[in-house]
Amino acid sequence: MPYEFEEILETIKMSEIEHFDIRTVTMGISLRDCSDRNISVTTQKIFEKIMRYGSRHVENAREIERRYGITITNKRISITPISIVGDAFGVDEFLLIAETLDKAATEIGIDYIAGYSALVQKGWTNGEYNLMKSIPQAMALTKKVCSSINIGSTKAGINIDAINLMAEVIKETAERTKENDSIGCAKIVVFCNAVEDNPFVAGAFHGVSEPEVTLNVGISGPGVVLEAIRSAGFVDMQALAELIKKTVFKITRAGELIGRKVAEKNNVPFGIVDISLAPTPAEGDSIGDILIAMGVEDVGAPGTTAALALLNDCVKKAGLMASSSVGGMSGAFIPVSEDQAMIRAVERGHLTLEKLEAMTAVCSVGLDMIAVAGDTPASTIAGIIADEAAIGVINDKTTAVRIIPAYGKKVGDYVNYGGLLGRAPIMPVSLLSSAKFVGRGGRIPAPVRSLTN
Repeated sequence: MPYEFEEILETIKMSEIEHFDIRTVTMGISLRDCSDRNISVTTQKIFEKIMRYGSRHVENAREIERRYGITITNKRISITPISIVGDAFGVDEFLLIAETLDKAATEIGIDYIAGYSALVQKGWTNGEYNLMKSIPQAMALTKKVCSSINIGSTKAGINIDAINLMAEVIKETAERTKENDSIGCAKIVVFCNAVEDNPFVAGAFHGVSEPEVTLNVGISGPGVVLEAIRSAGFVDMQALAELIKKTVFKITRAGELIGRKVAEKNNVPFGIVDISLAPTPAEGDSIGDILIAMGVEDVGAPGTTAALALLNDCVKKAGLMASSSVGGMSGAFIPVSEDQAMIRAVERGHLTLEKLEAMTAVCSVGLDMIAVAGDTPASTIAGIIADEAAIGVINDKTTAVRIIPAYGKKVGDYVNYGGLLGRAPIMPVSLLSSAKFVGRGGRIPAPVRSLTN
């Protein structure tokens, strides 16, 4: 097919010169048929099913990499929220499941397995509560298992009890993984309006309305967009928007092409292409640099939120034109530790937590890979999560918090994980207390816009 061949050639150029890569090919596997009251039977079923579908996932993805000359940075698996599979179990049994997931991920050779998760936006079952209580130990025991908890939605409102519990879980996880800069917290995401087909970790899970197995792809091309903006010179806003859309259109086409080839090789259905621009710690592969190229002096300057809104909107419009299979979260990610320009802006005092919160109202997700002092109270973390959930509920969008209260660290220190997780400066947090507010517990009711029936 000539059109496909032209796309491949352009993809190779983007890959070699402009930091374009496929960020992840994530195989989603339903584990709903693995449930059993006997934990030994459940773990055996889980392991066997993951191996049956995923054993050649890495090998097949690498073959597509070689064939088309483009890097697939991560090969991952997502699973049914494990609280559903193990709803009859206690903490100890969930930990056995976590170890089983880690063993399967290690044998297959994937980077991460995600779905150690629960959906508790309106309340929890006994099993979901036990799953949440097990998270700190699970994150300490495993290397590849990632966890996410959905604590709010536009339809249900915001579960403050779940937020308070997760704030305590995050603090305990930081302490249990303190020998490695509290890295366990980097594997936990607290969501509002979580989506069922997200290929990105730590927040991925295989939703209950998803098929038996599917292949979702997450693309990444901040460097491509950055180069296009720099090459265009000083153009007006409409011209800038058209330029970004045309560039993202090409990225999306290339990403879907590779994703479909990996799905075909695995003999599983193709699901969605998530068109999120996801940065890496590499120079030139930064959302922050894009915002600077658009004209703000540094990330955090007045106009930063408007620039990010324009970028995010263009990404979505271009993706929808390029593919009929757009899903996931799809937009622009702003994880601090994974973006060199964001890191520099924090170091210079130009980017604060409060400005980041404003930016999350118009970007793809939320407060991502934010490192704060280890003595930050759990009530403050709960308040931060509640604020992000409020943005999600009122605007009917996905928001999330991945926060690291790094044990023993203070403002001026860093956490350093290397690889895609990068390096983050400890950000200052308001010393004002939200303890009485979140201490009320209960559930913030759903907004009027939830009544859409």
